[in-house]
Amino acid sequence: MTVIREPGARTGIHRAWWVAGVTMAALVAAAGFRSSTGALLVPLEEEFGWSRATTSGAVSLNLVVYGLTAPFAAALMERFGVRRVVAAALALVALGSGLTLVMTSPWQLWLLWGFAVGIGTGSLALVFGAIVANRWFVRHRGVVVGVFSAASSTGQLVFLPAIAALAAGPGWRWAAALVTVFALLLVPLVLWVLRDSPAQVGTTPYGAPDDEPATPPPAPAEGAGAATLALRTLRESSRSRTFWILLGTFWICGWSTNGLIGTHFIPAAHDHGMPATTSAGLLALIGVFDIVGTVASGWLTDRVDSRYLLFGYYFFRGLSLLAVPWLLGPHVHPSLFLFILFYGLDWVATVPPTVALCRQHFGIERSGVVFGWVFASHMVGAGVAASFAGWVRTVQGDYLAAWLTAGGLCVLAAVACLAIPASGAAGSIRFGFTRTRLPR
Repeated sequence: MTVIREPGARTGIHRAWWVAGVTMAALVAAAGFRSSTGALLVPLEEEFGWSRATTSGAVSLNLVVYGLTAPFAAALMERFGVRRVVAAALALVALGSGLTLVMTSPWQLWLLWGFAVGIGTGSLALVFGAIVANRWFVRHRGVVVGVFSAASSTGQLVFLPAIAALAAGPGWRWAAALVTVFALLLVPLVLWVLRDSPAQVGTTPYGAPDDEPATPPPAPAEGAGAATLALRTLRESSRSRTFWILLGTFWICGWSTNGLIGTHFIPAAHDHGMPATTSAGLLALIGVFDIVGTVASGWLTDRVDSRYLLFGYYFFRGLSLLAVPWLLGPHVHPSLFLFILFYGLDWVATVPPTVALCRQHFGIERSGVVFGWVFASHMVGAGVAASFAGWVRTVQGDYLAAWLTAGGLCVLAAVACLAIPASGAAGSIRFGFTRTRLPR
């Protein structure tokens, strides 16, 4: 179906930038909501007398659900529209956070944090940003993906200090209420500005030729539910070598970022005599540099072969991780600061080229769902690494084996990226069920 463009639709600021702004706000908020759980652990334990195993178990469930939600959320967006799913996800986050104000039992914490907030924020993960960028942008698409990726760090920088201050001052309920109110305020903004495709407002993606007809995204297969679409996309894409390489390398990406550095950098630095406040400041500094690095990676993705970008990112990340055990100490030396600078620039720089490869090899119609599965592997890798590094520290008394393992895996990921075929070559697939009826 071809949609006729409204007169004057291309005058002024292109609608794509308004959509990108609202998307950015939702991504920033989701990252802030997800990171708020760590700041509320101790206050909850002090008030209810719950153990660290109970509270951290709810956080672990949140991370797993967050990751596994992504491909199914992408399928829901394909079937019911981005606008509806994002609004519902924000409402679910508000509900989950709001009900914690009256909870009294650990199972309620697991239900609200683990499932409600996990599903809600998982639906607002980077997969959401990738779908918006693919549909609304032709020019600067890589930069936009980079900006969306940097939103995760921005969310932590914006929300975490406020949430921590509220938890330490008036109380953790004020912090939970902040999350609830902000999520609810975003719902009408999303419904007002966000649209599922440029065709709905009679325009074309930003950077598309002016004489190109505005066409809506392909409708999902008739009769296929969101879960069916997500699972069938997994089955179809699993025939591709490229899919398995992207799945494995992003699993290693999660291992070497959220799982190892994000979880264990502060205790590892403490083992070397560094105060917790100093190591926490360094971790926050990684988030600052991450914003710059991810946006720059998006700019490069528009100009450089994504396979070579990923090779460089993983290879140099691996070398830096191999050096960490000899850089940590009681004080911040220039060599450690250089590691923080480089690692921050490389933290999620892998996202824009990975999104680009999903689009190039699997088509724009299903690239969101494919990236959802790839993103899910990222969070699973993070979860495995967090447990593995903790086990290494318990058994050996230090993190040396954990650093060396992560460094070696990153070098392996770098080499694997070079095995990805050029776009359109063997190893790429196009889904034959995009416009066809699924078998009953």
